[in-house]
Amino acid sequence: MWCTFPISLPLLFRVLLLALFSIPFVSTVSIHAKRQSQPPNADLQPTTMVPSEAEILFKIMETMSSDQTWRVSYPNPCKPGSSWPGIECKPGSDNFLHVSRLDFGSSPNPTCKRTATFPSQIFTLPYLQSVFFFNCFTHTKTSLSFPPNNLSNSSLQQLSLRSNPALFGPIQPQISSLKALQILTLSQNHFTGPIPVEIFSLTSLVHIDLSYNMLKGSIPTQVGNLINLVGLDLSYNSLTGSIPDMIGQLAMLQKLDLSSNSLVGSIPDSIEKLKFLVFLALSNNRLGGNFPKGLFMLQSLQYFIMDDNPMFITLPVELGMLVKLQELRLANSGYSGSIPPSLSMLMNLSTLSLQNNRLTGEIPMSFGSFSHIYHLNLSKNLLDGVVPFNANFLERLGRNLDLHGNPGLCLSSAEADSVKIGVGICSKNLSLSKPVKKSQAAPGLSYSFFLFGVLGVFSVHQISFLL
Repeated sequence: MWCTFPISLPLLFRVLLLALFSIPFVSTVSIHAKRQSQPPNADLQPTTMVPSEAEILFKIMETMSSDQTWRVSYPNPCKPGSSWPGIECKPGSDNFLHVSRLDFGSSPNPTCKRTATFPSQIFTLPYLQSVFFFNCFTHTKTSLSFPPNNLSNSSLQQLSLRSNPALFGPIQPQISSLKALQILTLSQNHFTGPIPVEIFSLTSLVHIDLSYNMLKGSIPTQVGNLINLVGLDLSYNSLTGSIPDMIGQLAMLQKLDLSSNSLVGSIPDSIEKLKFLVFLALSNNRLGGNFPKGLFMLQSLQYFIMDDNPMFITLPVELGMLVKLQELRLANSGYSGSIPPSLSMLMNLSTLSLQNNRLTGEIPMSFGSFSHIYHLNLSKNLLDGVVPFNANFLERLGRNLDLHGNPGLCLSSAEADSVKIGVGICSKNLSLSKPVKKSQAAPGLSYSFFLFGVLGVFSVHQISFLL
């Protein structure tokens, strides 16, 4: 044993020494490797803006609002936790924050001062995607203007200027420089002049609202270029001419509102191509003539509003084939003849307005089966006979049922106490079940065959369309 001890002790010492240094060495390498695997500033987000962009924003705010001393109160507009109201910022690849949205005019966003004028500098903010000015330009006359430099690199997708009574002048053709624009809302201002043709080069547009202005001239035929358009509202202007046939090229269109203008002619036949159209408003124009032959093709239509036009035709039977209709408004348009019984097929109908026309004959018996209707106005026509509604129907509609101004209409004595609807009580010798004269049988038969024929054509069309 004594002869082996001098050999074992140095060996044991070296083993312990190796163990002592090897353990921390391995640990240090491991930690260093983990640190190297993480990207630099992985947990850091940008907190500042590019100084030039911040300066543009300060100038915009000084032009628009006096709510704050913006440079003093919010020296870093995009800083998280202390950003301005009405502003949204997004980090860029350059490790700076950039303004992506500006909102003015309604609380909690900055309000606009009386001397506010339109700040064309907004178009020079390179990352700006959405701008909203609501009720901002109310006292100091101003116009929609654009900076002289090229805006083709603009990121702006939504421009909304609503309810600005001091926003005057034409819509500048330079608006076509905003190539990324998808939503253009210029409603309830005082824009004048024609609709610039250049707008219709913005093929990214999905919604245009130029309503409630003072625009003149015709609807440009180039409107057909906007094949991605879902909504088009040109109502409450002074537009003239006819509805362009190219409107039928807007295959994605769901809303078309051209009401309250001075449009003439008839509804173009091409409208039958608008398979997704849900809302169609053409009221208060000078439209006339027959309805399009393919009107029944609008199988997505839920709202058809066409009051106050000099139509002077009979109501087409095909209206009853628009089975998704919820509102049908055809008042004050000179329609004559009887009310087509086919309208009773519109079981989703909630509003039917046919007042102030020249409609004759009886109210179709089947109207009493309308289960969703809450507003029915047949007043000021030449209708006659017994009102075909029971007490439950009369009570459900109440004052929303208006039949006054039809001297030949009367209400059965059994229902007379239900509600006041503007008609008198029938005499005892007048009943709902009138005998049918021989001369009346043939028209009823021909109507049935006609309706069957129309439905048959529609079915064949559906099959060919699916194929």
